Amino acid sequence: MIDINQVDFSYGKRTKLLSNLSLQLEAGRIHGLLGKNGEGKSTLLKLISGLVFPQAGSLDVMGFVPGKRYPEMLQQIFFLPEELPQLTLSIANYEKVYAPFYPDFNSEQFDAYLKEFDVENKHAKINKLSHGQKKKVMIAFGLATNTKLLLMDEPTNGLDIPSKGQFRRMVASAIDDSRCLIISTHQVHDLDSLIDNIIIMEKHEIVFNQTLETIGQKLLFRVADRNDKSEHVLYSEDTLRGLYQVCRNEGDEDTKVDIELLFNAVLNNTTEIKKIF
Repeated sequence: MIDINQVDFSYGKRTKLLSNLSLQLEAGRIHGLLGKNGEGKSTLLKLISGLVFPQAGSLDVMGFVPGKRYPEMLQQIFFLPEELPQLTLSIANYEKVYAPFYPDFNSEQFDAYLKEFDVENKHAKINKLSHGQKKKVMIAFGLATNTKLLLMDEPTNGLDIPSKGQFRRMVASAIDDSRCLIISTHQVHDLDSLIDNIIIMEKHEIVFNQTLETIGQKLLFRVADRNDKSEHVLYSEDTLRGLYQVCRNEGDEDTKVDIELLFNAVLNNTTEIKKIF
């Protein structure tokens, strides 16, 4: 669905924000795009949606060059930015104005998502809502567009703990084999139990891109005694419960992937982890 080949990008004459970046993504998956602030995650989403243009390299999104912004492509992409636009429309009027741009938009789904998020008044002005309520409206609308490609930049910022759980359930139920969802975040734990493919950016590059299934086959996540000196340990964190470790999975053991621990392991031991994959 997405093929990015040796892309360079910078704002003006500043140092390149993305350099020689390549990435291929499939439909039918929820991709988690992880990285610290300022790594270029938001820029990458904007490149995919055609809001900014590469200085070198090429992008193919569903068979289109995104920078050309063809209507046939735009009606199959919904991009939820981190900074929401100031909208003076009511929720109902926002739906009336923008839903026609998306041929597969489902009004009943939109209402159901709003209800699950406890947003009950569709006549409320969007600019009068709290930041969290605005996020809920836009997430609900984005899911209801039923676009083939859904891009979300820090969607859980501003959501309280119960709403984050609702978000994970709604997203998981909305994705099928024909849709591709990319969620960019630096809040790694918010994507736990949701994503099935993990992409990690470090120093403005893609340093890791693997499915959870493959990660579980090749890496072992465990809590070990502080005296453990296993040679298979790739990364460890000392906690009150003991050493949280990422190790080579030499014995084909089955453990749950700890995304936050994996993220820290990749950033701290990129070279060794790359060798395994």
